[in-house]
Amino acid sequence: MAISERSGPGRPRKRFGQHFLNDQTVLARIVETLHPRPGEILCEIGPGRGALSDRLAALDNELHLVEIDRDLVPLLRKRYAAHNNIRIHEQDALTLAVETIHCAERVVLVGNLPYNISTALMIHLLAQRERIGRMVFMVQKEVALRLTALPGGKDYGRLTVMMNRVFESRFVFDVAPEAFTPPPKVWSSVVAFKPRPVPLGPTVDEDAFSALVRQAFSQRRKTLRNALKGLCSESLIEQAGLDPKVRPEQVSVESFVQLAALAEKND
Repeated sequence: MAISERSGPGRPRKRFGQHFLNDQTVLARIVETLHPRPGEILCEIGPGRGALSDRLAALDNELHLVEIDRDLVPLLRKRYAAHNNIRIHEQDALTLAVETIHCAERVVLVGNLPYNISTALMIHLLAQRERIGRMVFMVQKEVALRLTALPGGKDYGRLTVMMNRVFESRFVFDVAPEAFTPPPKVWSSVVAFKPRPVPLGPTVDEDAFSALVRQAFSQRRKTLRNALKGLCSESLIEQAGLDPKVRPEQVSVESFVQLAALAEKND
C-alpha cells in the first residue's frame, strides 16, 4: 500500500504493509498506464491517504476506494467529502466482490498492493474476471517477475499459470525503494493486466484446474509424472502431448489447461 508522504501525518502500519509513496513521477506513470477513459468505473485498492486517489479523482470518473485501515477511512471521507463521484469502502480487499462496485459495467482496478496480500488478491480476482475491464497494480518485483514469466525459468510457477490463462500480463516499469518512506527492502514493479477474450485452452472445471496446477508446483523440482501422481497417469500426460519427465516449470499454460481437461474427461 503506497501513501503520499505529502498527504499529512501518519505512521505506516507494518501489518498492512504500508509504505508512503512520495514520487510524483511514479504516480503519474501509473495513471498513464491505466489510461482511464471517460465513463469508466474505477476502483483503487489500498488508497492510503490519497496519493494516487487525488490524481484519479481529478478525472471525474466514478471512483471507488477500498481501504482496510479504519484509521485512514475517516481521513479519506473528509478528504473527498466534496467529490460526489467518489465512494469509500472500509473493507479488506480479499473479500471484495467486484459486482458490488458496479453490477452492470466492468470495473477498472488499480492500486499499490501490500506485499503480504498481492498473490492472494490476484487469485481472489481470477474468479471475477468477467467483471474486470483491466488492472494496473504495483507489486513486489519478485511477484511481477512471476506474473510475467515465460515457461522454463525459475520465476514461472503457479501464479504465472493461473493468471496468464485468463489475463494478458505486461510488465511496465520498476520502482526503486527510494520512492517510498520508509523505503521497503525490495524493489517494486508495475504490471498491467488485460482480460483475454476467452481463457487459454479448452473449457475446464476451475477448481479442478486450480488443484492440478497447485499440486504440480508444490514440489517444482519433481518431474511432471511424479508431481502429478494420483491426479494424472503417465499415459494421460503423454496424451496431452507432454513428456512425463519434464518439470512443471517447462509446461506452457495451454498444456496445463489441456492436461486438466483430459484429467476431467477421464475422471
